[in-house]
Amino acid sequence: MAFFFSLFSEYNWTTVIYSIDLVIALTIVFLERKNPSASLAWILVLFVFPVVGIFLYVMLSQNISRQKIYRLSDREQKVINDELEYQIKAIDQETMTFSNETSRRWKHMIKLNQVYGLSYLTQNNDIEVFTDGKKMFHHLMQDMRKAEKSINVMYYIVKDDMVGKKFLRILTQKASEGVEVRLLMDAIGCRFITRRKLKEFTAAGGKVAYFFKPKLKYLTLKLNYRNHRKIAVIDGKTGYIGGFNIANEYLGFKKRFGYWRDTHIRIRGGAVLDLNGVFLMDWRFASKENTELRNFAFDEEESSGTAPVQIVSSGPNSVREEIKRAMMKMITFAERSVFLQTPYFIPDPSMLESLKMAAQSGVDVRIMIPCMPDHMFVYWATYAYCGELLRSGARVFIYDNGFLHAKTLVVDGEVATVGSANFDRRSFRLNFEANAFIYDETFAGKMDELFLKDIEHGHELTLEEYGRRSVVIKFKEAVSRLLSDIL
Repeated sequence: MAFFFSLFSEYNWTTVIYSIDLVIALTIVFLERKNPSASLAWILVLFVFPVVGIFLYVMLSQNISRQKIYRLSDREQKVINDELEYQIKAIDQETMTFSNETSRRWKHMIKLNQVYGLSYLTQNNDIEVFTDGKKMFHHLMQDMRKAEKSINVMYYIVKDDMVGKKFLRILTQKASEGVEVRLLMDAIGCRFITRRKLKEFTAAGGKVAYFFKPKLKYLTLKLNYRNHRKIAVIDGKTGYIGGFNIANEYLGFKKRFGYWRDTHIRIRGGAVLDLNGVFLMDWRFASKENTELRNFAFDEEESSGTAPVQIVSSGPNSVREEIKRAMMKMITFAERSVFLQTPYFIPDPSMLESLKMAAQSGVDVRIMIPCMPDHMFVYWATYAYCGELLRSGARVFIYDNGFLHAKTLVVDGEVATVGSANFDRRSFRLNFEANAFIYDETFAGKMDELFLKDIEHGHELTLEEYGRRSVVIKFKEAVSRLLSDIL
């Protein structure tokens, strides 16, 4: 009996906790094979905060890359492989017909997205860009009201506020009219939209599912893996993708953030079916509904548009980091300019090095970040990485007219990407994301113009100004950067 009492003494509890920390640390180093910076960050947390570190590791560091989240039938897999192989072969044999010269020049990147991102190229797209929430929501809800067959929507955040209630009322109305309405939400981001609040929607015939829904409220080993996509597809003809979620702040109604500057695009053309394909894969996993893909990703819609587009998705179920690879390809091949807007700038060493090399090679590298944080640690980590780029010759701009939430990258005024992925390690490794890659000078030129216009509503962070920051800020940067791999 005395043995058992001694076993649970304070000294032995400490020994047990540090022994667990040691086992986890050895597992991280020798079995999980995380990148070195992530490994060191986790080891630091485990031994500085031993008890909290164990809890955080269990909740946040589960590896799901070995899990089969998305399953395809043999027939579906064959259709995808055949279509992709046809395009890849056409590019290799130089028999591919490109709708513009830009896509021809960037065929190496198109092929990369085909091989690693399994992304088909469609060339008949008409694209409209929105930077203001009121305009975007007006068009989105107008298109939803006109729906005749189906509405498929996936959002990371849907709040139970004025905007969210209006959004749900329209979905409910369309479901009652016989339109097939599917609402897919991230379980944590939409945690306040309970099934009770969706009772009227489901009673009208609407279907709802939650991505990685916890068995116990807010308690799940997949807490760190979030579906961050923002996708809407109406009648399989009109698609939306970008940075806007469904909540009041995205219309500038939240005093803390003020005006909300974001970027979202409306697509009509073949790429809409690719968006639908991404949605349906998520839906099939979350809802367990055996929904047939039926060539959704490859049946070209008639459209008057001419913009070539690839829809690239990525997530922690894959080790390929598809969106990150595509962005790195853009930066690596930049000859004149790189314009990046992101609320969170936490690049991994390879992305940071790509940007530094571009700047040092004479490319006009410009990065724009918000003037205020919505996540404090992430903000100071962003500030630290911006300082490193300044020393390499890049230019950093602070957006002062509210909160900048846009996730865009434009290279040489030729190629642009818009989507849900932030320029940070979380989006590249941990979140399920989707981006549109657009090979069109007209669209890219418009994105460049928007970037230059935004500069007028901010100020440039110079190397001299950055060097004058206080000791307190330097400390915040150091700690945040140290922990950036697990933020």
